[in-house]
Amino acid sequence: MKNRTVIFEDLGVIDYKEAWDYQEKIFKSTIDQKIAIRKGESTEVTKNYLLFCEHPHVYTLGKSGEKENLLLNDDELKKHSATYYEINRGGDITYHGPGQLVGYPIFDLDHFFSDIHKYLRFLEESVIQTLLEYGIESGRVDGMTGVWIDGDKENARKICAMGVKSSRWVTMHGIGFNVNSDLNYFSHIVPCGIQDKAVTSLASELGRNVDMKEVGEVLKEKLAQQFGFVYA
Repeated sequence: MKNRTVIFEDLGVIDYKEAWDYQEKIFKSTIDQKIAIRKGESTEVTKNYLLFCEHPHVYTLGKSGEKENLLLNDDELKKHSATYYEINRGGDITYHGPGQLVGYPIFDLDHFFSDIHKYLRFLEESVIQTLLEYGIESGRVDGMTGVWIDGDKENARKICAMGVKSSRWVTMHGIGFNVNSDLNYFSHIVPCGIQDKAVTSLASELGRNVDMKEVGEVLKEKLAQQFGFVYA
């Protein structure tokens, strides 16, 4: 039976490792439940979750990344009140911090579609549609996951990074959407391993800070529309 409901949780400002551990707990529970269903040991359908949060300053390196793309040593990380983790998502290095809306969908894609590339495109489209609500046109760059502004021009700039992990069609990790982010922190990395493109934020594009809760509500709505789910 398809379960098109999603349990939403706003975790507020939360330490990266604490949020990662919480994701892993839900992720493992969902996979264990899928295995139990397959073995005929349970008939309870798996659940879908969407977690929103902000993190203190942190740099994370995906499985396909190079540590050389972090331009700070341990002492410099401390100086900038930042931490660093090598994690189990795809992609290269990225930054999370205050003012960035982080979204972690932990979906059982068997309830939607078994296609991780389509999943990423749906996440991107949800952000693209959110930006349109603020009068900003954005899109994709061929071969580069995420959402870009003026992606086909010399001044291309990334506003949302994405990196996911999936197993048995269950997802974790997700998106980092720069809303009111301090973009100076991106100068300490080669963002996503891409050297020739800049980063931006919604606040930078609008010339003013934006209410994080408001942006979150718009993104929640766009995700529900894109994937065709309802909130529990």
